[in-house]
Amino acid sequence: MRAYEEVAEFIATRSPRDVAEFKPSPESRQRVRELLEREKTTGVSDEERRELEDYEHLELLMNLAKARARQLLAHEQSGH
Repeated sequence: MRAYEEVAEFIATRSPRDVAEFKPSPESRQRVRELLEREKTTGVSDEERRELEDYEHLELLMNLAKARARQLLAHEQSGH
């Protein structure tokens, strides 16, 4: 499953609490670490660079989704 598909599936099927607590799979985290390390040392291919950019975009998306989820949870807890 590609990273975008993983995140889209997660967001589409979860509660605000699940979104707020989301962490990428160990496989995705490991892949990002590998790509970042190779980028610093031996370099990455154009395809791998695009993959890194995808991960960066997904991180931004999830940060926004988490912020919104936290707002929804705070709203629920305040009783409104």
